[in-house]
Amino acid sequence: MDLKSLIRDIPDFPKPGILFRDITTLLRNPEGLRYTIDTLTQKCKEVGLAADYVVGMESRGFIFGPPLAYHLNAGFIPVRKPGKLPAAVHTVEYELEYGFDQLEVHQDAIHPGSRVLIVDDLIATGGTAGATAKLLQQIGCELVGFAFIIELRDLGGRQQLPDVPVVTLIEY
Repeated sequence: MDLKSLIRDIPDFPKPGILFRDITTLLRNPEGLRYTIDTLTQKCKEVGLAADYVVGMESRGFIFGPPLAYHLNAGFIPVRKPGKLPAAVHTVEYELEYGFDQLEVHQDAIHPGSRVLIVDDLIATGGTAGATAKLLQQIGCELVGFAFIIELRDLGGRQQLPDVPVVTLIEY
């Protein structure tokens, strides 16, 4: 299946000069969505990405994480922006192009030694995925790999990640 044909390009969003890859057109297509989840699962299994938990970042990691976790017989853990989780959290701060941001995970969500697979819809510069990896490694988790639907190769995000397997379905 040609997944690129199901992804809409939106020029100048969210600001001039950016070409946004919109996955909502993929998500609304039942065959495309099924193919995406099935293929991502298959590729993860092929490279041996066995995990206790699939970790997805807010917000599109929440779309692909739970079905991937289901197929990999793993739990799902959300990583959120500050102030969204109701219990005690672990926090990591990371640098953005202009400023800083934070990510959080519940302290009782993951225990040291847990094997984790990080999933998101897209890797661009690698900032959010790299920060999530740092957060999980600070807790003492074993990072087994990353899974993304889309990789924007020219932005070099993969080079910002720890040296573990990275699975992607589409490259631009």
